[in-house]
Amino acid sequence: MATEGDMVLIYFEDKPISFARIEKIEPDVKAGWRRIKLFILQLPMQSVTWILRNAYINGEAFTMGGKRMRLEKVSCPEETEFSGTTHEEEVKPKKRESAKVIDFSDLLKKR
Repeated sequence: MATEGDMVLIYFEDKPISFARIEKIEPDVKAGWRRIKLFILQLPMQSVTWILRNAYINGEAFTMGGKRMRLEKVSCPEETEFSGTTHEEEVKPKKRESAKVIDFSDLLKKR
């Protein structure tokens, strides 16, 4: 089951439309239903509260305003190791040039 702090992908009419973070899940006054507060990660960012059954929070499809919706829990993919080659050429490490530190404190004191 998706829980507070989890990331979900929101599907609208079977197409992914946005990611959201579950902020809060609380029981609703209606038995078997939950209030789920979502922080929608798109511009403009917004917070919404939906009233859903546990099955809907777990990925079962539901309708909202006659439109098919679904939440899918997502997690960060595993890191993959770099193979060391691209375009059949060996990747050579570049030498790092020494960086010069610029002190801006004198400029700030003159203001």
